[in-house]
Amino acid sequence: MAGKRAARSFGLWIKRVNQGLVSFAGSLIVLMAFLATYGSVRRYAFNAPEPVSYEISKMFLLLSFVLAVAAVEMQNRFLRCDLLLERFPENIRNIISNILSPILGIIFFGIITWISFSDTLRAFRIDQHSQSSWPVPLFPIKLMIPAGYGFLCLVLLVRLIGGLLRLKTTPGEPKDNSY
Repeated sequence: MAGKRAARSFGLWIKRVNQGLVSFAGSLIVLMAFLATYGSVRRYAFNAPEPVSYEISKMFLLLSFVLAVAAVEMQNRFLRCDLLLERFPENIRNIISNILSPILGIIFFGIITWISFSDTLRAFRIDQHSQSSWPVPLFPIKLMIPAGYGFLCLVLLVRLIGGLLRLKTTPGEPKDNSY
């Protein structure tokens, strides 16, 4: 009983953090639109181009993707072959979608997290900056890559645990879809 309560509260915490990251990513997209408008108006209306809006928009695009990818996973909206998957029985679909896929995702995104974290530490050690006319420190931006993909690995772990718990349910018992 206490284990289920802890798992449920952990799942709710994951959902809250995920909603915060999605809201932040959405606000970055809105800021990108304003920056693109500002850069275009300044370039074409006032004939005074500026490099800042393009550079910041590239950073915001990366951040919005990396921070929102876990929400796509939580909503079960990643690309997959439903045409093939729907031909299998429910138990096999559960194994493929909620056990095998998260294991492969944890391996793949775990490697990306690990490699990008070492690149982040390197950027911090050498005080790496962008090569534009407006040098931006790259450590904070690079830090978001392992943070976002690490959170995605956590979401995949929750999906894996939920898939394993669904294997334990008996045919007459209702399935808990809170994970």
